[in-house]
Amino acid sequence: MTATPGGSTTGAGETSAALTEAGETSTTASTGGASTEGPGSSGSTDGLTGLTGDSGESTAGSEETGVGEGGCINGTQDCPCNALDTCNDGLTCDAGVCVPAALPVCGDGMLAGTEECDAGAENGDTKLCKADCTLQKCGDSFVGPGEGCDDGNQVDNDACSNACVPAACGDQVVQVGEACDDGNVNDLDACIACKAAACGDTFVQAGVEECDDGNVNSGDGCSAACKKEVPKCGGFFTTGWCPQVGTKDQSTRCESVSNNGKTCNNPFIKYGFVENGVPASHPGNDFNQWCQQLGFGSFSGQVSYGNRPCLAPQGKLFGCAQYDENVWHWCDWQDGPWYNQQLDHHMCNDGQEITSITCQ
Repeated sequence: MTATPGGSTTGAGETSAALTEAGETSTTASTGGASTEGPGSSGSTDGLTGLTGDSGESTAGSEETGVGEGGCINGTQDCPCNALDTCNDGLTCDAGVCVPAALPVCGDGMLAGTEECDAGAENGDTKLCKADCTLQKCGDSFVGPGEGCDDGNQVDNDACSNACVPAACGDQVVQVGEACDDGNVNDLDACIACKAAACGDTFVQAGVEECDDGNVNSGDGCSAACKKEVPKCGGFFTTGWCPQVGTKDQSTRCESVSNNGKTCNNPFIKYGFVENGVPASHPGNDFNQWCQQLGFGSFSGQVSYGNRPCLAPQGKLFGCAQYDENVWHWCDWQDGPWYNQQLDHHMCNDGQEITSITCQ
């Protein structure tokens, strides 16, 4: 072995180290006195890390590759956050570093993870946000705000509809016990109160029935087939006009008839050509006279009162024996006379209108 100036030693299989002027250290491995270094294979360091290869380029990560110092990939755990402080799934950005995200806790009042809502102590299965932090919805079996029911099924014709509304006549869904449901309140069509219209239901079905007095009796002005017939007056109430014998031109008809033609329900009075006066309770009423004018023997003593409307052209009546004629008859409540004149008093529904009278 031969020593050289600068403290280096040379020889086969030996190493020479020299301190450069820049303070850099160069290590050269040689075999048999010949250096094994090739072009660009210096392996020297200058205080900057990651310089390798003959190009001298740094291996430090760039924003394009997302690889940081030491091979740390942006957005992964314990590495720098991505742009806009985002991290990979399951991680959250904290002070520029991606750390494991805290597991969501339903009921803490903080929306996290897969929670649809979290109202904290206000969570509840009948609240807008349920106990499991999911939103209330129709069909979840819990009756929430705005719901009338929730049976958790998709059967629309049971007691709770698919809209979470209790079944009811008029909802346009035919429920058990309903014959029909057309969703309206028209009593003159084929579906009345969710029952099929029929002769005898007291409602005159448009285009089908001519009358409907609520019974199956013929000879009372409306036949059992709900066809108009010549009223059988004289000792029978009918739904057609029957003259009150002895008066100038007054007649009575009934909205419906019962008790084998002896009871008139919701009677109306006609005087001349003016129809549908509504008789009411009054000291001047003479029911015995009224029954006899209609061909009965006498008044049975049975009369009932209740609310009935008398909006124009209808009007309220009382019994008298003056004004238009001196025979007992029904008179205009307002001023007395009304033969071929309009009725003037329209304030009814006071519980004093005659709703039925029975003669014998």
